[in-house]
Amino acid sequence: MSKLVSLVLIGLLIGCGGKDEKKKASFSYEKKATTTTQQAPPETKVPASKKVNLTDKGVGPITSVELNAEIDQAMVAHGQEIYNKMCTACHRPTKKFIGPAQAGVMERRTPEWVMNMILNPEGMLQNDPLAKELLAEFNGAPMANQNLTQEEARAVLEYFRTLK
Repeated sequence: MSKLVSLVLIGLLIGCGGKDEKKKASFSYEKKATTTTQQAPPETKVPASKKVNLTDKGVGPITSVELNAEIDQAMVAHGQEIYNKMCTACHRPTKKFIGPAQAGVMERRTPEWVMNMILNPEGMLQNDPLAKELLAEFNGAPMANQNLTQEEARAVLEYFRTLK
């Protein structure tokens, strides 16, 4: 019998688990306070084709270009002819294609940068940070060197001045 009493007492001690009470989950209609963290708006990255840099002259033979206030229409016609023959495989004047659109390029780049990109695309793509960004933006399609003369590149630049 003493064994039976001992087993009952041991069972009670184990079953009660001491004096710690177990907390029961309770239900409440009260709204719990929520903490909200305000996140910073996502950083909007400007694509290279939309960036404005009017100080960089690029890498290449052109260090200075003089632009007359008035656009030379004969040079524009010559530049447009060259552009249509040499550039339209990859470019459209007013929309993205394989390469960027040229409309408004003169509001985003210096004349020297534009001419160096035309005359020295390999050097620009290797050494100019903005040209590298453009290469990445346009899926790694490098600009081909069309072997234009400085006079031809200047005529194309004059044509670009008319593209708004």
